[in-house]
Amino acid sequence: MKLADKRVVRGRFVKLLHHKRTDRGMRLMEERTRCIRQGDIHELVTTTQASAVAGDAIDRVGFLGFAEFEAGGVVQRGDRVVAGGRVLGEVLGFDECHFPNHYNILIAAAELLASGDVGLEVEQAVRFEPGEEIGD
Repeated sequence: MKLADKRVVRGRFVKLLHHKRTDRGMRLMEERTRCIRQGDIHELVTTTQASAVAGDAIDRVGFLGFAEFEAGGVVQRGDRVVAGGRVLGEVLGFDECHFPNHYNILIAAAELLASGDVGLEVEQAVRFEPGEEIGD
């Protein structure tokens, strides 16, 4: 495992979500990276299913909200997700059930987190920092 050579990807929450589910049925994509364009809006979702592999159902989820990205970049498996001075978890991967509207960026966390659990606010910054890729 090695640290990625890439820029920190930054965004801001534009819509907060407050619910959790244990029966969501998202599917973890095989792709470990997604290119993000300036202005893209994607959904940030926590999960406790950190051992999931491509194709697995992701049922246990907490919804943080939608974030708009400030500049182009690459989000990849293993990136640390930071908001409000707190590491929320690491990118587990992506679900494309709503694409091309948006991706669900799945974040492996110790517990299911929704926006209220971590005090998120609209316009609050979120960043994806290079980390060690999970499972490599």
